[in-house]
Amino acid sequence: MPKTVRKDKVEIDAQLLNHSMIEKFLFKRLKISAFTAKKEIRYLKATFNYGKKRGLVEKNPVKGIGFFPMEKRIKSIPSPEDIDKVIAVADPDMQDYLWVIRETMGRMSEINRLEWKDVNLEYKHVILYTRKKKGGHLTPRKIPMTEKLHEVLSSRYANRDKKKPWVFWHEYVSSKTREKCCGPYKERKRIMKRLCDMAGVKYFRYHAIRHSGASLMESSNIPIGSIQRILGHENRTTTEIYLHSINDSEVQAIRIYECARKKSHTDSHTQKKRD
Repeated sequence: MPKTVRKDKVEIDAQLLNHSMIEKFLFKRLKISAFTAKKEIRYLKATFNYGKKRGLVEKNPVKGIGFFPMEKRIKSIPSPEDIDKVIAVADPDMQDYLWVIRETMGRMSEINRLEWKDVNLEYKHVILYTRKKKGGHLTPRKIPMTEKLHEVLSSRYANRDKKKPWVFWHEYVSSKTREKCCGPYKERKRIMKRLCDMAGVKYFRYHAIRHSGASLMESSNIPIGSIQRILGHENRTTTEIYLHSINDSEVQAIRIYECARKKSHTDSHTQKKRD
């Protein structure tokens, strides 16, 4: 791709990009996974559509490029017992973090940006904010507290640093200024692999805890509308993707099928003996 180098940055002239360049880039990303390539297409489409609306580019080289086919698989969901094991081997701060994710079924980004002003210990609810809505604006939703969540947050509140607004924060060295800073986490992904290894369970990520909670609620006959609101999904279809339990009607259907198959098998053998 045509590039111009300025100091430590590499800039690409969007006007010189063409359809074949975009496709070549996407096929490279496809080698990682179809999901990665799909994400890149979505970002590129949004970027060039915005550029055309603002008059920043004359053409859209992504136009006409479709999404790559993806194989849909049922995701592996950790059992409540496996989640318990992982929490047990974590340090106290990480235990609190995992409990808050588990009891709110919030996204990692939502828990990272959680501030004390969004925690109401008196009326027992927390407010989580997500950008997973149309327009990208932060959208709030109120989550009632479980007794465990109230216990964890009450303890953290009593021992909090009053100068810090965040429920979870850390100290780090800024990559820009090289100075010591403090602030909310941006991500905490790497630690989960180590914790799962320590606990002796199959590796799972924070998002899988949401899936586990959603499936547990569904198996307890909680209405899908309530599950949808707790998870913060805009569409019911998205919530249904999270639910992997087998309905009673499906179990009954398989039992009827089995009885019919056995009967057919028996009838077939009986007929042969008669012949």
